[in-house]
Formats: sequence, structure tokens, C-alpha cells
Amino acid sequence: MLRTVHATRYVTPLREGGSLPAVVEADDDGLYVLKFRGAGQGPKVLIAELLCGELGRILGLPVPEVVFVELDAAIGRNEPDEEIQELVGNSVGLNLALDYLPGALAFDPLHATAIDPHLAARIVWFDALITNVDRTARNTNLLIWHRELYLIDHGAALYVHHTWTNWQERAKVRFPAIKDHVLLGAADDLYAADTILAPQITRALLKDLAAQIPESWLEGEATFADAAEHRAAYVEFLASRLEEPRLFVEEAANAHAQRL
Repeated sequence: MLRTVHATRYVTPLREGGSLPAVVEADDDGLYVLKFRGAGQGPKVLIAELLCGELGRILGLPVPEVVFVELDAAIGRNEPDEEIQELVGNSVGLNLALDYLPGALAFDPLHATAIDPHLAARIVWFDALITNVDRTARNTNLLIWHRELYLIDHGAALYVHHTWTNWQERAKVRFPAIKDHVLLGAADDLYAADTILAPQITRALLKDLAAQIPESWLEGEATFADAAEHRAAYVEFLASRLEEPRLFVEEAANAHAQRL
């Protein structure tokens, strides 16, 4: 289960993020990169961060700790930037954050071949599963911290939830965008990665992960009768992608072969 911390101080905005994430200090004296529920795309980005970040961690991938963050309106009152004040005001309540990695450096795509090929294959497999369009040479969403690779920013994954229309059919998408993955050329056998990772993701595990999505983040989706049906759709979408034959693995393996 995710821990919940309370934000005590707004430290600095991270302007490189389209939704203005920020570094905040919490009541456990830790620093976190906060993703605001009141940002442009609303709670859907937070849901993707929660499900994908936690799933990645369970699979043994290097994802910083994910936590819930309670945000009080008082946090933004001393900020001179009106945009930040508005963002904080629209996000009062429960938000999501990643552990802040001080001094971390952005991953340089030119150094991709230095990454362990087994790890690269597992990351490519994982991103193909979650339909993550945002781990390319242009925007790697990878950091190097203490000489170790870390995966961040999964808000662009699970893009099916922005328009749930025909989502059952779309769950079987081959995900051709994997050809642009920054680590594809560094990966080794993707079928071997599939053999290791796929059995670890059970329906029970997916249900446990989805159960952590706050009810308020699921309300108001016209496609579903209620929040419970909305929550179940995330489970079914990922479970369907894991059913054999896993076309996303074949697509990634074919794209990988063309890189060789």
C-alpha cells in the first residue's frame, strides 16, 4: 500500500513538466516531486503514475517510491506566481508524488548502449505493456542517480483512459510506437523478458493495484456507470494485454530486430 504524507512546504516548480510538477517537502522531512491533481489533464495522469509506477516497482524496475500527498491550500499562499497559486488551490486534497532524487542527471540517449541489456529489455517490455509513448530519445523520462538508472513520469501511459471508447478492442493494440523507445537498441531478448515478467502480473495483483486508486479520481467518467466499474476497466485493460498471444511483445521484438 502507498504511504500518505502531508506537504508542508512548496520548494520549487519543475518548469520542464507540462503540468508544472513541483518539489515539495513533507511531514516526514522527505522531498518529493508532486504531480498535481488540478493540473490540465486532471487525475488521469495521477492514475497512470500510480498504476504504472507501482507495477514497475513490483516487477523490480528502478522506479522511485510513489506516495500519496495531502495538500493544504495554505501551501500556495506565499507563492508570488498566480499560476502556482491557482494550481495548488485546484489540487487541495489527495495528490501523488515520486521520491525526489537530488542531483540526478537526465539520461543521455547517446549512452544507451551502456545500460545492462537485460534491464533494457525489461523496460522496453514494460513500456509496451502499459502503452507508454513517452520514453523516446526526445523525452527519455529516465534519470541517472548515483550511477543507477531510474524510470520516472508515467503519466502519458495508459492513454486509452483519455477516451475509453472501444477500450476492450484497443487493449489488444500491438503498440507500434515502441519502435521509438530510447532503450530498444540496447535491449537483448524481449521474449526472454516476457517469460520472466508476464507470469508475475496476476489479475489479483492488478486488482490490488487498482484498489488503491482514490474514489474521487474515478468519478465523473461518462463511459462507466460508477467508480467501481471505472476501476475494474483498468484491471481488465491490463489483464487483456497480458493474454496470449501478446502482440505487443511480437511488435517490440520485430522493431528490435530492425534495429540490429
